[in-house]
Amino acid sequence: MCGIGARRKAEEVISSGRVRVNGKVVLLPGYRVEPGMEVSVDGRVLRPQEHRYFVMNKPAGLVCAVEDAHDSTVLSVLPPEYRDVRLFPVGRLDKESEGLLILTNDGAFAQDVLHPSKRILREYEALLDRVITRRDVRKWMAGTMLDGRLIKPVNVLIQDREPLGRWVSVVLAEGVKREVRRMADEIGFNVVVLVRKRIGKMELGNLQPGQFFEMSRGALWYAIRSGGIV
Repeated sequence: MCGIGARRKAEEVISSGRVRVNGKVVLLPGYRVEPGMEVSVDGRVLRPQEHRYFVMNKPAGLVCAVEDAHDSTVLSVLPPEYRDVRLFPVGRLDKESEGLLILTNDGAFAQDVLHPSKRILREYEALLDRVITRRDVRKWMAGTMLDGRLIKPVNVLIQDREPLGRWVSVVLAEGVKREVRRMADEIGFNVVVLVRKRIGKMELGNLQPGQFFEMSRGALWYAIRSGGIV
């Protein structure tokens, strides 16, 4: 919460003797810090970071990661003033995919959004390389073995939009790496364009690719659970 690093990194910093509590070196990760105590690392007093929440329309070509050795990440489109907020993407969209993405530095919030028990559905619109039939849709709905598990979509619908017969809406209840593309591949289709249009009841509306804006935690939860267009 103070921007030092993940739990394992924090334990390494503590065991190396770089942490002081009220001026005294503390080597125990389980040491209890009471309100009013001053904690410092390498002489710098720490303060918990304020939790921040952003919604972005991810453009194609960016990786959903904090950093990447080869590609630009979704954080690279943010202005410099957000670089020290320690944001990370909640869930993933693959590099070629577009659409609704949440960025935050609140790990507990991210876990709540992603956990299957919360039943937060995600809707994707996919442009396929050829016309899909209702028989193909039934095969898709029957489920696909992904990473050793049978994964079934909540719904697959052929959309009434050009090019006719090639756009489908896919609603999922859990996240598996590249699952829409892999499901389509299993029944003989390639996904040409993939856009995440909805997280829970929050829908992507006028937000353009690469655009983002900040929300409060309460407003974001309300949009996810009760509905909102961004």
